[in-house]
Amino acid sequence: MTKLQAFIIPVTPFQQNCSLVFDDARKLGAIVDPGGDVDQIIEAIHESGITIEKILLTHGHIDHAGGAAELQEKLGVPIEGPHPEDLFLLEKLAESGAQYGMASRPVVPDRWLREGDSVTVGDLSFAVYEAPGHTPGSVVFFNQENRFALVGDVLFQGSIGRTDFPRGDHATLLRSIREKLFPLGDDVVCLPGHGSPCRIGEERRTNPFLNA
Repeated sequence: MTKLQAFIIPVTPFQQNCSLVFDDARKLGAIVDPGGDVDQIIEAIHESGITIEKILLTHGHIDHAGGAAELQEKLGVPIEGPHPEDLFLLEKLAESGAQYGMASRPVVPDRWLREGDSVTVGDLSFAVYEAPGHTPGSVVFFNQENRFALVGDVLFQGSIGRTDFPRGDHATLLRSIREKLFPLGDDVVCLPGHGSPCRIGEERRTNPFLNA
């Protein structure tokens, strides 16, 4: 079994969970959702000793993708994800950032992702699931071996993603959680875009937004 390790690098005024996910044996990793504070991310990479192979984006909001163009420039690695439906968000990152006093640049990934695709990080493989609702192009990354999912702002501990942003939809988000995340299994640990990790079974049983 290829052991997966991950740690969180909180970034932006939104305290977004930018994360470094890596293959523990080969020390090859990916940065997931670099929303900003790129110098801080670079410092964390250097301290970790991990070689970064790529940048992964779960969706196109400013606090998740705002630093992607700058980080790509500094690391020289490809960007994978999200789904093409989030292009409208990635194209407007500069305007979105200006609203919050955050410098940002538009970005287009080297590889768009769709349901059924997979991405690799070292010897780790992540299945890609489309999980719209928070944004129309949100994706989830699932590593079967380690029972671990990167869920962006789809699901949180005790909560779910907001749906009051452009092209968000509450019913669609609930359907994504129930049809895409729940079948992964109650034992799966989810690393969300904000807050603490959570387990699917616990959220299935206790999350008030899913049991209303």
